[in-house]
Amino acid sequence: MAKKKEKFEKEREIFLEHIQKAGLRRTGQRDLILDIFLRTEEHLTSEDLYWLVQKEDPTVGHTTVYRTLKLLTEAGLAREVRFGDNKTYYEHHYNHEHHDDMQDKMADKFGFKPTHHSLRMWGVCDECQKLTVEAHTMASGAQPRVRVRSGVAQ
Repeated sequence: MAKKKEKFEKEREIFLEHIQKAGLRRTGQRDLILDIFLRTEEHLTSEDLYWLVQKEDPTVGHTTVYRTLKLLTEAGLAREVRFGDNKTYYEHHYNHEHHDDMQDKMADKFGFKPTHHSLRMWGVCDECQKLTVEAHTMASGAQPRVRVRSGVAQ
């Protein structure tokens, strides 16, 4: 636990330095939002973080949470990510390994610095694949071209 506390201390220092450079002051509300964000190791929307903050201090407004998340992002402590639901989520950025090693390899290969990323995947689930093969087989009277045995296509 002491190791996490030390890590959070470094992140607090980075945040304090960033807001001071921006001409802003340190407030108890910003400190609380930062602490809750650092303790939460999952993707959060500003709304998610707002509700977590509300549990500890109901006087903190949604705008304060949103603006603080923007400050965390600018300071390099948070990163914005978007999934298929078109919502903006925030995840830890400072001193955290990125999920996608391929992004870093491609950036190195082509000599650029990524500023953001998007990962999209489309597909057909295993059950629907089976139904598609069965429907095709029944309609044509032909034997299926793909046989699934023990979850492995042959």
